[in-house]
Amino acid sequence: MTLKSASSTDELFDPEFETLPPQAVRQYQDAAWERQWDYVRSHSAFYRNKLSAFTSRRITLDDLQDLPLTEKDELRVSQEGAYPFGDYIACTQADVVRMHRTSGTTGRPLILSNSKKDAENVARIGARSMWAAGLRREDRVVHCLNYCMWTGGFTDHTVLEATGATVLPFGIGNTAQLIRSIKELGITAISCTPSYPAMLEKVMREQFPEWRPRDLGLRLSLFGGEAGLDNPAFRETMEEKWGFKVRNANFGLSEVLSILGGQTAWTNDLLYHASDVVFAEILDPESGQRLPIRDGTVGELVCTHLAKECQPLVRYRTRDVVTITETAPGPDGRTAWRFRVTGRTDDMFNVRGINVFPSAVRAAVESLPQYSSGHFRIVLRGDGPYDRIEVRVEAAQQLTLAGWHEARERLEREIQGRIGATAIVEMIAFESLGRTDGKTAWVEKVPA
Repeated sequence: MTLKSASSTDELFDPEFETLPPQAVRQYQDAAWERQWDYVRSHSAFYRNKLSAFTSRRITLDDLQDLPLTEKDELRVSQEGAYPFGDYIACTQADVVRMHRTSGTTGRPLILSNSKKDAENVARIGARSMWAAGLRREDRVVHCLNYCMWTGGFTDHTVLEATGATVLPFGIGNTAQLIRSIKELGITAISCTPSYPAMLEKVMREQFPEWRPRDLGLRLSLFGGEAGLDNPAFRETMEEKWGFKVRNANFGLSEVLSILGGQTAWTNDLLYHASDVVFAEILDPESGQRLPIRDGTVGELVCTHLAKECQPLVRYRTRDVVTITETAPGPDGRTAWRFRVTGRTDDMFNVRGINVFPSAVRAAVESLPQYSSGHFRIVLRGDGPYDRIEVRVEAAQQLTLAGWHEARERLEREIQGRIGATAIVEMIAFESLGRTDGKTAWVEKVPA
């Protein structure tokens, strides 16, 4: 399949694949994996060593569950030994057309590489997601993610361009200039993190008090990088304030594919758009057993490349816990299965024997916009496990001090109802917590 530009009147960007029934998708995947497996075992020194017990025979997609998982730390060790790409690279230096890096917090970040074909696949799959979210050729979209080596910057810029839309490569910082540019250039869509509009709103109040968010004329927001967009109350509040449609159009992982899934107009769930490039497994977090792709399945997303030249991955642990919500075709004919990201195995913490994900706390806070701005911090004292959690919650802009007691009680009940564990809420003033143009950290660890 080749990169294409859909007509602005088309509901689907890539109708020949997006409407394939599941059986036909699996046939396509089987054929793609047969080629990819031959490529990986022939070209990747890392996997020839790691999978030495398997590389002499044919491995089907059903056989994948017998293979060991690939951990991110293994890739870091691989790159330390063969810097910068690691010995899991499967192409030559001459084939690498683009380099990125992850935002690693310990040691060196991962260096990522793409061939020309890899880059085309990234743009094509991402364009499916942006198109499903509502972006069209007539739009002017400003891209406000970091361009400094992170895939969310330049690579997602190419995704936006692949839809045929006009792209303004703004990046992060200089928020006042961004606001003026949106207004003056007739920008209709914005690509950013979901917490970034709060920064724009703050700067507008300080430097452009005559303008309100709706005055900027944005009709569509293409969000990514943070969880919580499946919360109807959060979405409705933002849509009412800004006048744009809220879409989580950018779920992905830099190591795997910049965009794997995104939302469309008829569901708040994410559609898995990448079935022709990345084979997805859902594993039971406790047993590690593969679970069926069917309604109600909950487990960790594990990804295997079906078409990757530079740094192919086999059974890569994403650490994202997902819930499959629907597998039947959608009203527009798309057959992609739908899911929600309900947590991460690596940010989970334990409260009195209960596994808690920060995303569940966020959903609770954002469900009560009359009490909170939606900004909060979970305070974890010591290394755990914990008897309770402390949550500092920023008050809604219109909430007076007289309402803080009621807000605290309602928030504590809502959080406990969602996580099943005790939470102690401390209300703090509106805009006490910093706004950011990048990803927001919701958890603060402090000494016991």
